[in-house]
This record gives sequence, structure tokens and C-alpha cells, in this order.
Amino acid sequence: MSALPKCCIIGAGCSGFTTAKALQDRGIEFDCFEMSDVVGGNWAYKNKNGMSACYESLHIDTSKLRMSFEDFPIPPDFPDFPHHSQIFDYFNDYVDHFGLRDKISFNTAVTHVTRDDAGLWHVTIDRSATGGPSSETRLYDAVFVCNGHHWDPRWPEYEGMGEFTGVQMHAHSYLTPFEPTDMRGKRIVIVGMGNSAMDISSELSQRPIAQKLFVAARRGVWVMPKYINGQVADKGAMPAWIPLSVQRAIAKRMIKRLVGNMEDYGLPKPDHEPLEAHPSVSGEFLTRVGCGDITAKPNIKRFDGNVVEFEDASREEIDVVIYATGYNVSFPFMDETVIKVENNHVPLYKRIFSPEVPNLFFMALAQPLPTLVNFAEQQMKLVGRYLTGDYALPDKTTMEQVIKDDEDMYTGHFYKSARHTMQLDFNKYVWDMEREIKRGAKRAARNPGLPVPARAAQSTNVAAE
Repeated sequence: MSALPKCCIIGAGCSGFTTAKALQDRGIEFDCFEMSDVVGGNWAYKNKNGMSACYESLHIDTSKLRMSFEDFPIPPDFPDFPHHSQIFDYFNDYVDHFGLRDKISFNTAVTHVTRDDAGLWHVTIDRSATGGPSSETRLYDAVFVCNGHHWDPRWPEYEGMGEFTGVQMHAHSYLTPFEPTDMRGKRIVIVGMGNSAMDISSELSQRPIAQKLFVAARRGVWVMPKYINGQVADKGAMPAWIPLSVQRAIAKRMIKRLVGNMEDYGLPKPDHEPLEAHPSVSGEFLTRVGCGDITAKPNIKRFDGNVVEFEDASREEIDVVIYATGYNVSFPFMDETVIKVENNHVPLYKRIFSPEVPNLFFMALAQPLPTLVNFAEQQMKLVGRYLTGDYALPDKTTMEQVIKDDEDMYTGHFYKSARHTMQLDFNKYVWDMEREIKRGAKRAARNPGLPVPARAAQSTNVAAE
């Protein structure tokens, strides 16, 4: 076999270091660049790169069994829903167990990525944080984008927002009830009803922290429990061969029976059925609403000084507004000619490949249920084979049709929203990937050879500026 391609990995969060491990297993040369001084990405509390959305009280909403790596099981003494510090330790143990730490370039920011006419990647890095050059360009045969998608806050726009006299912040900046701003005795509005909104509102609503706490949202949501009949709710899974429409129909009936009507708790009635939106999971939020510690409001209509007016014409004096309104999918280092993001949508074959760029891989750029932690580990089963010539992609027309069919299957039942552009079912995805690997192996047997030629090693790197 000819020489294997040289790869660049951007980011050392859970998708970056599992990608590195998979490449290492196959003897594929790589560089992994991490702009921070630690691994863990979003799960590194107070990460110096400023991109972590982790707050001090955060526990993962996925049970430990569903987030465990296949080749490095999670410690059995971990609780069902580990604290962020335990997840961070688990990630670091993984990196050290597989000897990856010395292969990660820390304090190294990727500032620009572009592709030349020959298909080679020019990756510009900044190593000035450790005394290196501020601009150095290296060449690669393939690039793995592992920068995550929970770091670029998505802000709404409201009339008078710029004249609000109180504190406005995104949930991404929230750390504790006292940091970055002291919430004690404050009148607070949290905008949104996703997982972060429910966690933060449940914490701040407990007296004597907030004087008043409101949750404002455009629509009602279904709040899912963490436990069902004493078992973690995501423990059981129907066989992946059962059509998703059938799985959803069964799950809808179960959710309605177990949780009941949201309006009975004092929440707005959802305008959709269960599982027609990304689930909001909380073991505490409904109790806090039922206790009167949290008051539901419709969406904000406008600001008037320190007064917030809601769409039902009610008005409240407010001190702090926290926007738990999600994130933008963005790649600030990527040349605009390479990939285009429209309203958080990036059409990808099997959530990995752009049909136009066969040597660029987007890792964990998805919103899988129930887990994202070990998603790239599954994706690398296919990508690793691709790089060694044991898997071949179908033609561009077929890829484009499969992208459409997969998006219809995974997201067609959701209401239209930027948060629903990357949804998929983890179990179904893994089952489908196993079949896709077999199909791709047959294609590769008909046309042997490496799909990504190794040319970077023979090229001269651009000199540091």
C-alpha cells in the first residue's frame, strides 16, 4: 500500500482526541492543534480559550452508560449523571491511557484553513502563546474539523434591547449564581426552554437567590424526566431496525402517560407533540415551577428601560436577562470558499463529508440523541477505513440524494428551527453506519487505492511569517 495521508485535527475536545486515537490505531500521521492548555473542550470548566459553556453545577443529561467510550469504559463508581468535573477527569484519563497527550499541540490556535487547486490543505497556526511564531502554515492531505458547536452564542433581537438598563448575558457566560454577576435578590428572566435554561433557572430560582425568576419562550416544550420507573430514561432503546416513525409513536404515548400535560404544571401548552423538538431534560424544573419558584411567560416583546414587556402585554421590572438561546454553527478559521453555513445547516453525507470536498471531515457536527460525547468514536470507524482505502464513497449525485433522505428521516418531523438542523438518532445512525461501511467496502474493492493521496510529506511547508 502507498503512503497514508497526513492529517490535521482542529480541536482536542472529545471529538478531537477520539479522532486522534483512531488515526493512531491505524498508523496515520496527524497533528492535533488545541488553542487551550487542556483537553476537554466544552467540558473544561473555565477553559482559558473562552469557548466552554460549562457552569459550576453542570451535570450531563446523558447517562454514564450511553456516553461511555467503547474501548475505555466509564468508571463504574460514577453516578448515573456525572458532574462536569468527573467527565473532565474521564477525558483526561482516556488521553493518558492511549498516550495521546504528547501528540497534541496545546496553546496553538488554527487561524486559517484553505484548500489549493491540487487538493492540499494549507493550515495556518498561531503558536505565539508559547513563544512560537504567530503565523506558520503547514500542509496536509486531510483536515478534521473538531471545533464543536456550543461555543458561538446565538443572540435574539428585541425592540429596545440596546437601551435595557440591567444586565444582559448569554447562558454561555453563566458560571455560578454569583459569577459573572451576583444574582442574589435580583429579578431575572431566562429566555429559552432548552436544557441549559432549565438547569440555570432551577438553580437560580431557589431562594434566597432570585427575588423573582421568569422563563420566557416563543413556544411551550415537553420536559422529559431523567428517570423512568427508577431507571435512567435513556437506558432502554428500541432495536434500530424499527422505523423511527414507529419508535416515536410508541415513545410519544409513553411520555404523555408518564409526564402528563405541561399546562397542568403551569407551563404553556406545547404547539407540537413530544419528540417533535429536541427534548428538554430536567429532573428538577417541573418541581420548581410547581412550587411557584419559576413563572412561565411568553416571549419578550420589547424592552423599556428596566422593564420587560412580554407578548401577552404583561410587564415586569427586571435586573438580569439570561439568553439561553442556543449557538451558531461557525468555522471562523475556514476559508469561505470551502464550506458555507446557512442558518446552522451544513449538508453532509453521513454527517461527515461534504460531497464537494472529499478530504475534509466534520466530526460530531450533529445533535444526536441521546449523546454527543462518543459520537466521533463511531464516525471514525468509517473515516478510518476511508483513509486506508478500505471504504469508498458513492458518487456525488448519490451522496446528495442520501443527504436529503437522511435529513428527511431524522429532522422531517421537527418544527423548523436552527436548533433542528443537525438532529439524528444515535442508535439508528450507528446501525446505518455499520451497513454503510459494508457498502463502501464493496465499492473500494471494485476501485482499489487510497481516496486521499499522500502528498503533504512531499511538499514544502510555507515558511513561518
